[in-house]
Amino acid sequence: MTTQRLDVCLIGAGPRGLSVLERLCANAAEAAPTTSVTIHVVDPYPPGAGRVWRSGQSRHLLMNTVAGQVTMFTDETVEMAGPVLPGPSLYEWARFVSLTGGLDEVGYDEEVLAEARRLGPDSYPTRAFHGHYLEWVHRRVTGTAPASVRTVSHRSRAVGLEERTAGGAQTVVLEDGTRLEGLHAVVLAQGHVPQRRSPREAAHAAFAEARGLRYVPPAGPAEVDLSGVRPGEAVGLLGLGLNFFDYLALLTEGRGGRFERRAGRLVYRPSGREPRLLAGSRRGVPFHSRGENQKGPHGRHHPLVLTPEVISGLRRRARERGGLDFRSELWPLISKEVETVYYTALLTSRGREAAAHRLRAAYPSAPRGGAEEDRLLTESGIPPRQRWNWDRIARPCPAHGLRSPAAFRSWLLEYLRADLEAARAGNVHGPLKAALDVLRDLRNEIRLVVDHGGLTARSHREDLDAWYTPLNAFVSIGPPARRIEEAVALIEAGVLTVLGPRTVARADAEEGAFVLESRAVPGSRRQVTTLIDARLPGTDVRSSADPLLSGLLADGQCVPYVVGGARGGRGGHETGDPETSGHETDGHETDAHETSGHETGGHETGGLAVGPSPYHLLNAAGRPHPRRFAFGVPTESVHWATAAGVRPGVGSVILSDADAISRAVLALRDGSPTDPNGPTGPTGPTGPETIEVSVP
Repeated sequence: MTTQRLDVCLIGAGPRGLSVLERLCANAAEAAPTTSVTIHVVDPYPPGAGRVWRSGQSRHLLMNTVAGQVTMFTDETVEMAGPVLPGPSLYEWARFVSLTGGLDEVGYDEEVLAEARRLGPDSYPTRAFHGHYLEWVHRRVTGTAPASVRTVSHRSRAVGLEERTAGGAQTVVLEDGTRLEGLHAVVLAQGHVPQRRSPREAAHAAFAEARGLRYVPPAGPAEVDLSGVRPGEAVGLLGLGLNFFDYLALLTEGRGGRFERRAGRLVYRPSGREPRLLAGSRRGVPFHSRGENQKGPHGRHHPLVLTPEVISGLRRRARERGGLDFRSELWPLISKEVETVYYTALLTSRGREAAAHRLRAAYPSAPRGGAEEDRLLTESGIPPRQRWNWDRIARPCPAHGLRSPAAFRSWLLEYLRADLEAARAGNVHGPLKAALDVLRDLRNEIRLVVDHGGLTARSHREDLDAWYTPLNAFVSIGPPARRIEEAVALIEAGVLTVLGPRTVARADAEEGAFVLESRAVPGSRRQVTTLIDARLPGTDVRSSADPLLSGLLADGQCVPYVVGGARGGRGGHETGDPETSGHETDGHETDAHETSGHETGGHETGGLAVGPSPYHLLNAAGRPHPRRFAFGVPTESVHWATAAGVRPGVGSVILSDADAISRAVLALRDGSPTDPNGPTGPTGPTGPETIEVSVP
């Protein structure tokens, strides 16, 4: 029997690249039994963890997902053609390490072993500990791969992708000069790639340099050198999302401060090396904390309204009409799910299980906002003041009454303590956090509706990108509750001041400093000598500083995804169907590329355009490349919430996608891939037509 050869390059060795690697190894024996497979893994950072999750980062930084709900392995709930190869969740691996020390070639230090011993299934691990888990997964995957599979790690950056003939053998060029030639397939899984500075960011940086100040543009806090920030210096933090909490940790505990519990209350003991922190955002309050997990590792809200049948109908309607309107057609269904869980938990918390059961059965079918809803709630004994109010959730700061910084501080502390109390009630028994956690549980369902042109261009831009995605981030992907408690302690200790809603930052040439001010709180104006833009960096292929992506874009070998337009969206080559990511944009006006105005009226996003599963990269003509695939964060907007992680036991779409990509790659082993578009153009249904909805 002749042995065939398959050479593959995975660009990006973080979680998405690791998922594809695991699926390539899992599928190789069955899908390519007579093939010798070589997998080149390219990343300048350690394979498995990659840059974001590297194990050497500060141990003061936490994940925002509990250990029992993190995995990299498949299970029977994952819908895929490949074999299921189970493996431990992060918590299960921690238990193994705590009992054995790891039993592999890596000797873990005492800090790692101590965390493994104290970690529970509902604890929040450090990001560094998750990095150790991902590195172990990589060692396990490569160490147990079939004999026919060889992996080669290249600790360098990919800077070019070439081919001599269209659709022929691929060459990946590395920063160190290495050329990986004769490749049958290339998978782009880079995760968050560097971005060029926007005009606003460049102006802030130039101002800071000219005045001897410091400006930190959007970045991962673990990658920022904060050593130049002086004790007592006034530091501005723009944004109150997940990065904000990371900076808080690095500039307080990371400077030697300590949190202590005194008489049941958390207090902060400064080290004297902390700066003075002044923060704000558009909403004026931090992200909601996560409710204490009461769902176990696999628990989730099972849709009452967004059922597989309803989703199929929505996709059919999207095809017929050129996309859905999110606000009028999808949002009411999402809201129904949230409200039903809230009212059910509220009644149950009062010992009224029978009333909760009746309301759960009747409320989902009652017309939203109508008399029937009001009647059901009145009969259930839920007065108007206790009813769900999205306006109050989304915009919690009072419209009036914020007369001074002291008044806002008093209101904020009360608000944060209430959020902390709600979090301690849990994400099943606590009405508020149970309801908000529904948004997290519905990610798969929402993806199935909105991905690949499921919305109109206008609705995708205005309703999904500008409204729902930030709202979802604010209420459902926040920090562990302990971070809110720590923020309260820091405010009380005078280390942290939150300025209020509608906070803006500007460079003041007359004063020679950056100025932060809440437009809603009189007297909140403050000068700072360091300004930190505490948002996650963007994921826009048009402004990418990654040499590989920017080169492909310049050559027309990749293209931004257009919703409802000619470049990879509806009206051109239609693409097919499939967790903070929830970028906070509070605190200033965002810089935007032109988002419409094409002759087709489409909305040009910053996402990397790909075809239907298995996600071939599209070129400027809208044609999928038979040997190039793209997966994960750079494809945001084609897919929604690409930064979310893999959860066990809930039918992870991420693992399904990784399996589909790996099997398509292995199918190229004969050296003559089939053009996904055929010789002259699409030959079969693509885009929403290819969806098969089956939601666990």
